[in-house]
Amino acid sequence: MIAAPEIPTDFTLLQESETHFSSDTDFEDIEGKNQKQGKGKTCKKGKKGPAEKGKSGNGGGKPGGPNRMNGHHQQNGVENMMLFEVVKMGKSAMQSVVDDWIESYKHDRDIALLDLINFFIQCSGCKGVVTAEMFRHMQNSEIIRKMTEEFDEDSGDYPLTMAGPQWKKFKSSFCEFIGVLVRQCQYSIIYDEYMMDTVISLLTGLSDSQVRAFRHTSTLAAMKLMTALVNVALNLSINMDNTQRQYEAERNKIIGKRANDRLELLLQKRKELQENQDEIENMMNAIFKGVFVHRYRDAIAEIRAICIEEIGIWMKMYSDAFLNDSYLKYVGWTMHDKQGEVRLKCLTALQGLYYNKELNSKLELFTSRFKDRIVSMTLDKEYDVAVQAIKLLTLVLQSSEEVLTAEDCENVYHLVYSAHRPVAVAAGEFLYKKLFSRRDAEDDGMLKRRGRQSPNANLVKTLVFFFLESELHEHAAYLVDSMWDCATDLLKDWECMNSLLLEEPLNGEEPLTDRQESALIEIMLCTIRQAAECHPPVGRGTGKRVLTAKEKKTQLDDRTKITELFAVALPQLLAKYSVDAEKVTNLLQLPQYFDLEIYTTGRLEKHLDALLRQIRDIVEKHTDTDVLEACSKTYHALCNEEFTIFNRVDIARSQLIDELSDKFNRLLEDFLQEGEEPDEDDAYQVLSTLKRITAFHNAHDLSRWDLFGCNYKLLKTGIENGDMPEQIVIHALQCTHYVILWQLAKVTESSSTKEDLLRLKKQMRVFCQICQHYLTNVNTAVKEQAFTILCDVLMIFSHQIMTGGRDMLEPLVYTPDSSLQSELLSFILDHVFIDQDDDNNSADGQQDDEASKIEALHKRRNLLAAFCKLIVYTVVEMNTAADIFKQYMKYYNDYGDIIKETMSKTRQIDKIQCAKTLILSLQQLFNEMIQENGYNFDRSSPTFSGIKELARRFALTFGLDQLKTREAIAMLHKDGIEFAFKEPNPQGESHPPLNLAFLDILSEFSSKLLRQDKRTVYVYLEKFMTFQMSLRREDVWLPLMSYRNSLLAGGDDDTMSVISGISSRGSTVRNKKTKPATGKRKVPEAEESSSSDSMWLNREQSMHTPVMMQTPQLTSTIMREPKRLRPDENYMGVYPMQPEHHQPPLDYKQQEEAARQQQERAAMNYVKLRSNLQHAIRRGTSLMEDDEEPIVEDVMMSSEGRIEDLNEGMDFDTMDIDLPPSKNRRERTELKPDFFDPASIMDESSNDFCDEGLFHTILK
Repeated sequence: MIAAPEIPTDFTLLQESETHFSSDTDFEDIEGKNQKQGKGKTCKKGKKGPAEKGKSGNGGGKPGGPNRMNGHHQQNGVENMMLFEVVKMGKSAMQSVVDDWIESYKHDRDIALLDLINFFIQCSGCKGVVTAEMFRHMQNSEIIRKMTEEFDEDSGDYPLTMAGPQWKKFKSSFCEFIGVLVRQCQYSIIYDEYMMDTVISLLTGLSDSQVRAFRHTSTLAAMKLMTALVNVALNLSINMDNTQRQYEAERNKIIGKRANDRLELLLQKRKELQENQDEIENMMNAIFKGVFVHRYRDAIAEIRAICIEEIGIWMKMYSDAFLNDSYLKYVGWTMHDKQGEVRLKCLTALQGLYYNKELNSKLELFTSRFKDRIVSMTLDKEYDVAVQAIKLLTLVLQSSEEVLTAEDCENVYHLVYSAHRPVAVAAGEFLYKKLFSRRDAEDDGMLKRRGRQSPNANLVKTLVFFFLESELHEHAAYLVDSMWDCATDLLKDWECMNSLLLEEPLNGEEPLTDRQESALIEIMLCTIRQAAECHPPVGRGTGKRVLTAKEKKTQLDDRTKITELFAVALPQLLAKYSVDAEKVTNLLQLPQYFDLEIYTTGRLEKHLDALLRQIRDIVEKHTDTDVLEACSKTYHALCNEEFTIFNRVDIARSQLIDELSDKFNRLLEDFLQEGEEPDEDDAYQVLSTLKRITAFHNAHDLSRWDLFGCNYKLLKTGIENGDMPEQIVIHALQCTHYVILWQLAKVTESSSTKEDLLRLKKQMRVFCQICQHYLTNVNTAVKEQAFTILCDVLMIFSHQIMTGGRDMLEPLVYTPDSSLQSELLSFILDHVFIDQDDDNNSADGQQDDEASKIEALHKRRNLLAAFCKLIVYTVVEMNTAADIFKQYMKYYNDYGDIIKETMSKTRQIDKIQCAKTLILSLQQLFNEMIQENGYNFDRSSPTFSGIKELARRFALTFGLDQLKTREAIAMLHKDGIEFAFKEPNPQGESHPPLNLAFLDILSEFSSKLLRQDKRTVYVYLEKFMTFQMSLRREDVWLPLMSYRNSLLAGGDDDTMSVISGISSRGSTVRNKKTKPATGKRKVPEAEESSSSDSMWLNREQSMHTPVMMQTPQLTSTIMREPKRLRPDENYMGVYPMQPEHHQPPLDYKQQEEAARQQQERAAMNYVKLRSNLQHAIRRGTSLMEDDEEPIVEDVMMSSEGRIEDLNEGMDFDTMDIDLPPSKNRRERTELKPDFFDPASIMDESSNDFCDEGLFHTILK
């Protein structure tokens, strides 16, 4: 392509407006195309002379003249945006719209171009209109500047970004219009050096605008215009080749038969085509260098994506001109774009190129340069990008297998185990193309063979080898699901898999190893499950979807095929692998997917008998829990009363249980004989039989065998003697648990007698006592089993058992006594809240293996969750949660989510009791610190700081709605104050109470009090203070002064509320975009001035809490004067203050009051100044910072300034929220609550707005 011509900076007008046009569809009309003026030159636009005006448009009186456009009247030279309206409607045929415009252009090209210009302007969402006067006399840049000034900036939306079905279709209509316009003008108008120069100049100028709407719309138009020109250039190239071929053929004829006239005509035609192609290339160069080169790296991702998408089309459409490294480099560079949308366009553009194998030679250099980047994009954080990257690599693999190295392929292979199904499916297709799609020549002769000799046999082996090499043996279901769509025939070839397992290898064929056979059985099971269930494995997909009729038919056919094959083969497979626990466990799961009716219809009863015999033999041979449970589930699947085989299977099951029960009773009698030491053989026999019975009792009701008595005898003997083997105790506890659960199900489902309920109640109580005894066993595994079963039994037999209209089960309700609750809590503290290295509960007593550490942590989390469930459902007292809550900070990484959820649920049940539990946990930690360090501890010590940090975290969990938690916070302060003054100092009143430092911890909750409640709590605090305490200023009294200051800040009066902003977190410099104070809450005036509020306050003191007025709406962003610290007239007008009349406490003497108040004010000022200095230094703020509005204490008032604090109690960071100024102030009370905050999911009832009398009673 030749160099681009300079784009004129203004709209060009030809000096002669009379131009002849040929038919737009007549390609052979060379004369029409020759009538062009000044080819290759552009004339500067200027005023037209009178003669020109008279010529233009064939006169004003003709239809379609300058005053008419498409038959619509034009007023004052301004067209009526008909093009935009028609394109927006998208109903008319676009070709007729373009034809109308072309007809108008032939009559008066200035008016038509003005129509087109305004079309682009209005498509950008601009309200401005380019008039004919502006078009004639203003430069291009001036017109764009004028349109920018008239742009409506109130809304950021414009047609390409607007929502709604009409605007979604607008983009396609807009692009279609540009394409049809170029196509219809490709034979004459685009070569007149007027229309295209004007449009390209306009779009180039708009694409460089600072207005996003202009830039986005013009870039899209320019790129679509370029695409249309590329198509024109391609057609010209094809015609040039045809003309050249015709010319060569004619010239090679002998002189006698050669037509010289035709040679001249072809030569002239080729010259014209070459000129046209040169001109088209100049236009494309202008668009590419004027728009694309600048906009492919635009700040807006959508604009960058448009450029990359279109250049991909150019390279695919006209590969001879565009498919080279000069253009490919832009796609390669943009693959590193930070936006997934743009990276995705790069990959889809490349897919179109690699799909055509004829283009591979032109892509070799690009592939070698950017292959590593494409491989790395398979791990892109955007799943859509990763999927397309894998698909692109699949195309690269198909084009040339030598390009991708083994390491590159391995990077894709492991993605078949991805949890994201589209990624896994794409990787599965890549794997299949690489390893399974090639077929040897000898395989063609094996197509009709079946079983071991079928062509799939080698492919199945390859699949097994890949699965074993990946070393992810628990994820066979994921591998199968990944390849299910592309390799269905291979994965459903169960006959081949069965033959590989049962038949002997052929001559020269290597047999499968034991490990390979296990892998094949596991893969075979996964394929059968996928075919029978028709949904991905757990972890992939959003759940079961509704199957189509075709899928249902395929499912039924597959189940029939599975049953017919494996009903015969399964007994043989079980017989062959009966001693291998892993293989048998997988094989025994196959009957779950059988169509059991086929056993009868297909006359396969003898194979059913063979299967039952094999299962019975396996039960007798194995003691592994997994194998026994698989046998139990198989019996459960076969024992379906809907099918005629039920009686046959039920008889076999009953005979097996009879034998096991008789054997267990006989062995137990010998094992428990008094005076004899049980040997290991007897213990093993008892254990193995008990394991089998327990496994079957899990899925089958064995109540008629009365297993409770023998298990109770076994467990009681173990308690008395203390030497019972741990495994026997564990399985006996589990078996007894199953006995009770089956009896409960029996009395629940049927009409039970009172005797049945009493018998179950007695057995349950006795069993709970046995489990409680085993909580103190020396063996950890036994204690864990007893604890887990106890939690389950207490949960099942709690008051919840009567829900759903089951009041008849009331006699079964069991509430644990305090001793049992204490033992359960002790178990949690001793076995859950421990260091990782201290837990040596694995079989070998070592925790070196990382996997075993994770497993141990998972087990401890389950234990903690079981106990927390008892707390949440009020099975145990809520105050037992104090020992759990106090571990929140220390074990946050391991159990933080469980503990936090427990706090949230308990708060929903009883807000006040939950608050009492939280303060109790802090008191326990405080007492533990006193016992360890004594009363003269350092308040800057890590231990004390940790307790304060925990209190701060607790405060954050209360959320932002102070009205909801008002009573709870009041109770918390009440208990905290009483605890602080509980222990008087033995040295006298001149020394602080022993627990006074706890007030420093309690001050973390002061910010959660409402303003009027702070004064009430302060009055309650004064009841515990003596006159001497109020005069003390030593450091040991700082907790009291700090706590008093936290109550007075924001609660004394409105002046204090404003001044306290100096020390609060909200006191930051406000700029034009003020951060929203999400932690602040303005209480409506009606709520604060209610009659009940006034009555409650008057009982406590005679002062009136000033009402905080709503902040006036901010109407200007100009700088305002900083507020004065001392209230002036304006301040008094906004925040009216009334004189305070403090009622002295009854135990104070009248003559001491004046002196006390004076000294107290001095102390307050000292403490406030000190506190403000500390806050300012800690938060790095200036003491002279301004704050335009009253500060309401927020959740971060007492924080230590750490960013991660914002993650507690809410899922947003207030420092990152930037709302418009109107919402910062006027609409702050309308902000939606944080639904991730535990406080926001409380009961939305009228009780949330607490009764003032109740609040007074709490503090009373």
